[in-house]
Amino acid sequence: MASITSSCLVLLIPLLVSLYTRVCVAGNFNQDFQITWGDGRAKILNNGNLLTLSLDKASGSGFQSKNEYLFGKIDMQLKLVPGNSAGTVTAYYLSSKGSTWDEIDFEFLGNLSGDPYILHTNVYSQGKGNREQQFYLWFDPTADFHTYSILWNPQRIVFSVDGTPIREFKNLESIGVPFPKNQAMRIYSSLWNADDWATRGGLVKTDWSKAPFTASYRNFNANACVWNGGKSSCKSNSASSAWLSQELDSTGQQRLKWVQKNYMIYNYCSDRKRFPQGLPLECTRS
Repeated sequence: MASITSSCLVLLIPLLVSLYTRVCVAGNFNQDFQITWGDGRAKILNNGNLLTLSLDKASGSGFQSKNEYLFGKIDMQLKLVPGNSAGTVTAYYLSSKGSTWDEIDFEFLGNLSGDPYILHTNVYSQGKGNREQQFYLWFDPTADFHTYSILWNPQRIVFSVDGTPIREFKNLESIGVPFPKNQAMRIYSSLWNADDWATRGGLVKTDWSKAPFTASYRNFNANACVWNGGKSSCKSNSASSAWLSQELDSTGQQRLKWVQKNYMIYNYCSDRKRFPQGLPLECTRS
């Protein structure tokens, strides 16, 4: 929770990578994040327990984590831009740097009042993405805060909303599918104008008379391995690091299937027109 003072437990054990890490439960926004752009449009409030991003015609805004993470269970509560948010995108993601970067994406594509947000997800490994899945949500994400989570361990990536898994991307390196596991990633978030593509392929433009647009964040929590440039790594040997080997149980699998059956609106693994030479390898094992 954002109101808990940061505390870290050092766990020295070998993984598949040569890094120094530690399991850490994060504190509040003042301790764990820095505003990176927006010229005052991003604000940390309530003694670090609340962060807001705003977008107007001049600029959007964004922030990033002070720590880099290599595997973790990352939770953030967001309340999205209300009303007519067409053309806006609220992005919340993990990413490394460089030309062969890794990335794990949540993006929330705004829409006209009364229409549902589109939750866009993607996974990049070694600079290659094109793994989009999109969903409608089963609630109004602008009316209250909801928890958006990324579980990232050496075996899988699981995207969850309020504890309900919506997507699982497994480590299938055994059949030649790259998987993010060697590059530490920061947490990033931004609110920006993308009316050239975000709403109905760019057909609906941002209504600047509704600006400023504001998204809110609270209750950040990270049970994660924190990159610190050393030569050791962390391993699950306590309840706080159980996520390192966590997988979906039968209930989780059922909830995942429920979401994908009822709320998934795009799946790259079903888009044969996009991949006429054959679907990506991981799609054959989904």
